Amino acid sequence: METTTKNRWLIGASAVFIHISIGAAYAYSVYTQPLVETKGWSMASVTTAFTIMMVLGGGSAALFGKFVERSGPRKSAMLAAVLFGLGQAGSGFAISMDSLTGFLLSYGLLSGLGLGIGYIAPVSTLVKWFPDKRGLATGMAVLGFGTGALITAPVAASLIESIGISYTFYILGISYFVLMMLGASYIAPPPKNWMPAGMKAAVKAGTRKIKKDLSQATSGEAVRTKHFWMLWTMMLINTSAGIMMISVASPMAQNIVGLSAGAAATMVGIMGVFNGGGRLGWAAASDYISRPKVFIIFFIIQLAAFITLPIITSAFIFQIFIFLVVSCYGGGFSNLPAFIGDLFGTKELGAIHGYLLTTWSLGGLIGPTLVSQIYTRTGSYIPVFYVFTGLILIALIISILLNRSIQKVKSKEEKLQYETATPK
Repeated sequence: METTTKNRWLIGASAVFIHISIGAAYAYSVYTQPLVETKGWSMASVTTAFTIMMVLGGGSAALFGKFVERSGPRKSAMLAAVLFGLGQAGSGFAISMDSLTGFLLSYGLLSGLGLGIGYIAPVSTLVKWFPDKRGLATGMAVLGFGTGALITAPVAASLIESIGISYTFYILGISYFVLMMLGASYIAPPPKNWMPAGMKAAVKAGTRKIKKDLSQATSGEAVRTKHFWMLWTMMLINTSAGIMMISVASPMAQNIVGLSAGAAATMVGIMGVFNGGGRLGWAAASDYISRPKVFIIFFIIQLAAFITLPIITSAFIFQIFIFLVVSCYGGGFSNLPAFIGDLFGTKELGAIHGYLLTTWSLGGLIGPTLVSQIYTRTGSYIPVFYVFTGLILIALIISILLNRSIQKVKSKEEKLQYETATPK
């Protein structure tokens, strides 16, 4: 019964602590050059550690989704803290021993496992604590993930300069462990069918209706539905487009509209703000305009961007479109848990979320691979926009069909309820 005394906003803060820690993964570029210069490892080898971690981030979320549901958020987050903290601190030890294999295993494998488990552990709990603000709640946590790199990058860079890269990993690994453990120690699910007092009073007074989820499904039942695979495809295309843009934004802007290297670097920094801001802004908006409509808006924006980008000569407008695409990328991740709750309920939300995060791993491979292959073969970024225009168009059609299908199911249920309530 202890959960009844818990403050749901502190539960939200606990989730943010966990996500800020694992979100530090996106600051990896700070380590690449120092590792190449001090250890003599090749750039390809150093980058492999990051690739392993990113692939395992989505993969372990899918693999351990059921474990998270069975064990609960606290134990799962504690396990994530041990794995991620050990992976980061272990990276420092591997570097001091000049072991590339050890570095790949610690930073890539251990941190990757901790990243995936830590990502999904608090999210299904947040959805249950915020039945009135699902989008905002998950947006807060995922904003933490996006912010992690912004905080870590300058701190890590300063530490590397003053105490060296090995000790930097030791200090950060311990810091992540402590921060994640603090979050894990408070986080817990609410009592069954819990509602905040304001929402309960509004429902009792008849001024607010409880929004019913489309279904209450297990993860096994969910993956057998067309709604799951429609959402999976939408997420895969949204993620691939976003990661593609993030991976080549700087050279692309310099190549197409002639931005200087300094201006392109500033643009990349602003992209981080839109990535993070999009996570919170789009998620909060979805509570009012609905998750299906937000995804439709994502793909309309991106379709306009990819059609227009090849013919733009204004550097300012070019950057605005890039910022919008990146905000949709961040918004996709923050809307996903709430969308899962709307479609399949909260029974096994963590496990379903894990399965859908396989799009994170795949998108991380598809986006950068497509853009590098196209640029290598054509010597231009312009064909990239045409390819992604086609993919985004497919996603837009699917998002419209998914919205129609959801509306159809809802109207059927309303009709059935009316017929049941009406005396014959």
